[in-house]
Amino acid sequence: MQAPLYAFVLFLALPALVPSHAQAQATPAPQQASKPDPIKNEADSLKACVQAVLAGIRPIAATRDVRFEAKVSEANFLCRGGEANLQFRLTPWADWQQYWGTGDMTSLPSGFLSTKGPEFRGVSGALTDLEFQRVELVKFNLFDNAGTYQQFVSGRNGVGGPALKTWAEMRLPKTDPNYAAVGGDGTQVCKGDLVRGRTLTGICNDVKNPLMGSNGTPFARNVEFDTAFPDRGLSVYTQNRHGGRLSLLEPDPQVISRVLFTRQQSNPDNCKLGFGLPNNSADANCDYQKAPFFNVLAAYWIQFMTHDWFSHMEDGHNGTQYMDVGCKTKLVNNVEVPLTSDDIAKLGCRPGDQVDKTLVDQDSAPNTFKVGDKTYMARAPETFTNTNTAWWDGSQIYGFDDESSKRVKRDPSDPAKLLLQPLISTPNPDPVTGGYLPVLQPTDPQQPQWAGQESVAFPDNFTIGLSFLHNLFVREHNSFVREFRKQEALTPDKDCGLRDPSNPKRVIRYKDITPDELYTAARLVVSAEIAKIHTTEWTPQLLYNEPLYKGMNANWNGLLGSGDPDVSKALSDIITKNFGKSKDAAKATQWYSVFASGPGIFGLGSKAPHYDITKADSIDGGVNHFGSPFNFPEEFVSVYRLHPLIPDLIEYRDLSKDPNQIVEKVAVINTFEGKSTDAMHTGGMANWGLSLGRQRLGLLTLHNHPQFMQNILLPRLDSPTKQIDLAALDIIRDREHGVPRFNEFRRQYGLRQLTSYDDFMDPAVRVLPADNPTRMTQQQAVDQLRQVYGTHVCDASKVITDAQVNEDKTPINDCLGHPNGSTIDNIEDVDTVVGYLAEFTRPHGYAISETQFVVFILNASRRLFSDRFFTSSFRPEFYTQLGVDWVTNNGPGAPQMEKGSPNGHTQPILPLKRVLIRNIPELKPELDPVINAFDPWARDRGQYYSLQWKPRPGAESDPAFKQ
Repeated sequence: MQAPLYAFVLFLALPALVPSHAQAQATPAPQQASKPDPIKNEADSLKACVQAVLAGIRPIAATRDVRFEAKVSEANFLCRGGEANLQFRLTPWADWQQYWGTGDMTSLPSGFLSTKGPEFRGVSGALTDLEFQRVELVKFNLFDNAGTYQQFVSGRNGVGGPALKTWAEMRLPKTDPNYAAVGGDGTQVCKGDLVRGRTLTGICNDVKNPLMGSNGTPFARNVEFDTAFPDRGLSVYTQNRHGGRLSLLEPDPQVISRVLFTRQQSNPDNCKLGFGLPNNSADANCDYQKAPFFNVLAAYWIQFMTHDWFSHMEDGHNGTQYMDVGCKTKLVNNVEVPLTSDDIAKLGCRPGDQVDKTLVDQDSAPNTFKVGDKTYMARAPETFTNTNTAWWDGSQIYGFDDESSKRVKRDPSDPAKLLLQPLISTPNPDPVTGGYLPVLQPTDPQQPQWAGQESVAFPDNFTIGLSFLHNLFVREHNSFVREFRKQEALTPDKDCGLRDPSNPKRVIRYKDITPDELYTAARLVVSAEIAKIHTTEWTPQLLYNEPLYKGMNANWNGLLGSGDPDVSKALSDIITKNFGKSKDAAKATQWYSVFASGPGIFGLGSKAPHYDITKADSIDGGVNHFGSPFNFPEEFVSVYRLHPLIPDLIEYRDLSKDPNQIVEKVAVINTFEGKSTDAMHTGGMANWGLSLGRQRLGLLTLHNHPQFMQNILLPRLDSPTKQIDLAALDIIRDREHGVPRFNEFRRQYGLRQLTSYDDFMDPAVRVLPADNPTRMTQQQAVDQLRQVYGTHVCDASKVITDAQVNEDKTPINDCLGHPNGSTIDNIEDVDTVVGYLAEFTRPHGYAISETQFVVFILNASRRLFSDRFFTSSFRPEFYTQLGVDWVTNNGPGAPQMEKGSPNGHTQPILPLKRVLIRNIPELKPELDPVINAFDPWARDRGQYYSLQWKPRPGAESDPAFKQ
């Protein structure tokens, strides 16, 4: 049954995956002394491919315990990657990262008559593995907390649970002001003004499930409910797994932070705990481990995104109760003992730190239900609400509730625009590219800590990076409005494409559009641009290799890319009409996901014939929730704990002088909250863009958290110290939210477990001499994990999970393959955030870990599949024709193409690069040679996914390259 899945993915991959790396092929890797026989190499590889085909395609798992785990057969591995790295199959990590073409130049095959075939098999094989993972994640990892989970398991009225499309739980309640407008007590369907654009609270994105994704709805889960909250021992497996060793403060979060997270400094006096030197002296220095292929702008980008997606807080606050956050105990001989005063001084932690507890939605015992022999929880033991909208709707800019909307200022001279104000110091500025956001006024809803900040919908945790991105996309909103007004002046009587569902036959000409209609369309455009930037620009730089470039562009444009539009449309129709409407769970979920790889998710269903803006089936025709209402899961929140990305000091540069020179080193903490406004107005958008774009961000690894974050002052806290260690708080929040510990987290997502702390070490590093610096660094981390989390004597009679089995199909027990009664590592107790930072083994070009990435595989595609404004409602009737073209072409006019063939691809100039040049035109000379705006702007990208840190022409004098 499953053979077509593999065949289809390869069929779709064929036109896109045949490599065109002229540069790479022109410069072959150095040959070994004894040249491999190309005929034998080709024959051996093809023989393995034949064996893999004869063995048949691995079926989609019937039960969660026998999932794919990203591990392939020896024949498949040899077919896709050859013999050189065959031993990698014995590690816990995904096999595809060792396939041909999945790394830099050294991963390209050599010793073949033709290298195109092996490279194609490697990259397409990686994409096939990733699609297998996505299909099984959709099948096994959707757990809704809003009351629909029992239907997902049992089905309803003869329809399988994963094929369900609507739920009574997604109706608007009587307390909602739009209750009557959607149908009240009868069948609820959104219509009229409620479907024209993105609503403030997020209702009516799905017109048949009005409540879905709106603010105040509960976070979902991606893990089985009874494996959440491991400190509570909700099942015998959890009890066996952790042996009573866990609590909210055990192991101690501040001790974990200080031992495992702290950035060590070569000269602490030049760093001052991350606060830098007086007057922003350029002599300051805070050491941090740097990623060579990702810049600080990318770090702030993800904070900008998470402010759009989720929040557990209510306008800057959690609950009213406070709790300790550690610096109390440490592990000695596997027993928690109180810290001494000397311990506290040595660690630098603070016993007096306290923080407000997370707001809880439901904490009563959940109902249970039985299907067959298994009893299920109907929801998690505790649930938490997302106080933001779950949609990718620009809510951090445009608002997500009544309070936040009062901070959103529209331009009184043209209410279609957002308000920007020129600086007094700037003579005759351009109203768009020279404007800045207004400052919060005393009458605006705000917390005391926000005084002096720029007025934005989501003002919490505000920094210079957020100021830059908010100003940039407000300018972009106004750029779109200005272009529309230009067209209006040129062709006032021309049809702009927009339609009113209440009067769909009336043509809306350019001159007819109201300010509110244009504002709504501009919001749709900006939100779609942001989603496109994240999908096709930020993520391919975060995961810098060929399979992920292909995969993320396939998510957006499809594996067919810009190929035959008729084929793309035909596939889109097959997916939405046949699979999308199927009552068969497999067709409605796994097959829908696979076939959507062809035309891509974006715009799916938008080209359907006889499209009718008044009909729910047309408006919603391209969405698929895979049987579970869309919201972000708590586990998705967890893997976005990315604080090591931020440096302690920003290397400030002046574009008007020499961009290669670092003028000042500004402490990030001195750009927080109200200070960000002064910093932005003094430095200006161009200089901050240059500074954030050139500087490398921090690696997501142990011993790399900003020191200022461990010592941050939060006057709003009602605690003895009014300080908090944010690194420790990351651990506390995950524990509060019931995130499973690292090893079970991996099992729940269909990844291989680790059996000891040593497994964190890179297999290639473990074989190096003991005195090798890299091996010593990784070994030290392993030793510290053992120090902090400890060991225990294992009991093989205790089964610890039902999410996975051993390779011989026997249950996994407490000994994890070690002899019964032996002393083993408490690998099961490692916090998830600690575990993914400890993963030294990563695919080439990955700024994140394999564990974090698998969470993205599921949720990054779901948030596109579930949003009609990215699928069937991506049409002129909603966006205007200018809006559709703007999103498609990355701005006004025809697509602009990048020079040359970056990494072997002919590609358009990416959207963020054009947004930056359009709205900060001073940056054009700096950005002209840049391919991806999230790659350090002065880096030479070299050949085929190089991670080398070397300057591009003209940047040789930049001191960043002298390190």
